[in-house]
Amino acid sequence: MRDGFIKVAAVTPEIRVADCVFNTASICRGIDEALAEKAKIIVFPELCVTGYTCNDLFWQDVLLCEARHELHHILTHTKGKDALVFVGLPWEKNGKLYNVAAAICDGKLLGLVPKRYIPNYNEFYEARYFTPGSETVEWITFEGAPVPFGMNQLFCCSNPEGLQVAAEICEDLWAPNPPSTAHALAGANIIVNLSASDEVTGKNLYRESLIAGQSARLLSGYIYASAGEGESTQDLVFGGHNLLAENGYILAQSPRFSCGLVCAEFDISRLRAERRRMNTFESSGEENYEKIRFHLEDEETSLTRIFDPAPFVPSGKADREKRCEEILTIQVLGLKKRLQHTGSKYTVVGISGGLDSTLALLVMTKAHDMLGLPRNQMTAVTMPGFGTTDRTYHNACELTRRLGAELLEVDIRDAVNLHFRDIGQDPDVHDVTYENSQARERTQVLMDIANKKGGLVIGTGDMSELALGWATYNGDHMSMYGVNCSVPKTLVRHLVRYYADTCGDDGISQILYDVLDTPVSPELLPPENGRISQKTEDLVGPYELHDFFLYYLLRFGYSPSKIYRVAKLAFDGAYDDGTILKWLKKFYWRFFSQQFKRSCVPDGPKVGSVALSPRGDLRMPSDACVRIWMEELETLG
Repeated sequence: MRDGFIKVAAVTPEIRVADCVFNTASICRGIDEALAEKAKIIVFPELCVTGYTCNDLFWQDVLLCEARHELHHILTHTKGKDALVFVGLPWEKNGKLYNVAAAICDGKLLGLVPKRYIPNYNEFYEARYFTPGSETVEWITFEGAPVPFGMNQLFCCSNPEGLQVAAEICEDLWAPNPPSTAHALAGANIIVNLSASDEVTGKNLYRESLIAGQSARLLSGYIYASAGEGESTQDLVFGGHNLLAENGYILAQSPRFSCGLVCAEFDISRLRAERRRMNTFESSGEENYEKIRFHLEDEETSLTRIFDPAPFVPSGKADREKRCEEILTIQVLGLKKRLQHTGSKYTVVGISGGLDSTLALLVMTKAHDMLGLPRNQMTAVTMPGFGTTDRTYHNACELTRRLGAELLEVDIRDAVNLHFRDIGQDPDVHDVTYENSQARERTQVLMDIANKKGGLVIGTGDMSELALGWATYNGDHMSMYGVNCSVPKTLVRHLVRYYADTCGDDGISQILYDVLDTPVSPELLPPENGRISQKTEDLVGPYELHDFFLYYLLRFGYSPSKIYRVAKLAFDGAYDDGTILKWLKKFYWRFFSQQFKRSCVPDGPKVGSVALSPRGDLRMPSDACVRIWMEELETLG
């Protein structure tokens, strides 16, 4: 379970009704198949040792005795095997019959968890045979050894630590107050469900939403194993629909009407990080649970789950377009409210012909339209400097005209040269002073124009730049409202493309497509042969890598080594390991050293699950030490 990953499996064995010997052999084969896939938690269906559809045969002593006898064989089969296994069988206690999940590890019966909610409606008649389980844990004896019996059991892994498993059975999940809720509040981060859910048309969709929803509410992994082929078809058909869900997402599921297994990897450390973050996830009831210890070997889990190299951007076209429309709307409504509150009728933006300022201008345009403000009350200021190229200048001017905004040109070169003379800066020395003087001059121009018009300066900087500190302090770092402040660079590109694709104006679309093809640059150094000489990603690294690093650092609290591990999977074939590690080190250094810039950023709307506002999502000290993160990175190569 290194890095918090653990492989799990849900298995539907082929069975024969009331043939415990056949069923046990099938279960043991299923255990071996799951172990071959390196699964560490293996879950079988409800009553799979006997079959769920035995009906009145459950009253027969011979069946109950045979089920216990075959449980012994399953225990023997698991001896020396590195997995926690759950199988279902009927169990008699004190003259009453219970539908239980048997938890097994390394040849030992760890516990018996009874079903709480016994359905007796529609096609179900379980109350004819079974008694509802009790939360209270009692100790019974099986083959001379004490065994806990009751719902409130937590199966806690002593090595590796942090893994806690609890069980419920089929209908328990469908009830208004599932036992899994109490299990999770007591500390369980994986819930197993041994089920026998028959198939009727459309039921699979409800089942998927139910399991995904419960895993989301509980911030847990959820393993659902259902009965399938071999159950009686006298009145029902069972489809063996197995599902593996984690925090609201179905990671894997089996095709219906089949037997076999389905595997996936749960990220336990990610679930624990989510619970730490959400203070409304209130732990409770742990004292009412019996904690049963078990041990698994701490091995590196081979990962099959997909890590999207662009976690901020939906992969499907329809979902991506929906997301873009939603984010644009959030940006526009944020600006609309700020304009209404301040009584401002004018907006001012520095337009460079780059992606960020283009997106800001598009947001301003939609906000003005929504408020009924004339577009000519938007002022887009182009401020040619020492690095401005004809391509970006032309795109900035032409886009402004086509959108109907006022275009104002202020050449900053003379003012900056005068400033250089005042502070004793050699114009031929292209250092940080040379660059930042231009950025601060531009901000001064924008602020003063906004004052003249009684308007607001709209910030253009995006979240990726904030994360890296790639902004001039009190230069482009500052505005009166930052509409792009929580939009990562990888998403800025898609927002601009979405507008280009949907605006219905071919002229505007062609300009936006050319902006998209322009290298990202602050254009603060002189061009070379008329082309951009200063490419941001050559200096700070590819934004797609930095956005990936940022997402897993802030959204799930991944360690540097874990980010490196999943980045190698996500960017396999795009970047070699050395390149990823190089820019990961750069990311951490910049992220920590540049927090002082984020501590005083202007207001702006949050649009996604990751944001950097010091008033909201990121309360980080400006002088936090990066040492322990960098030391971990140094061990990687």
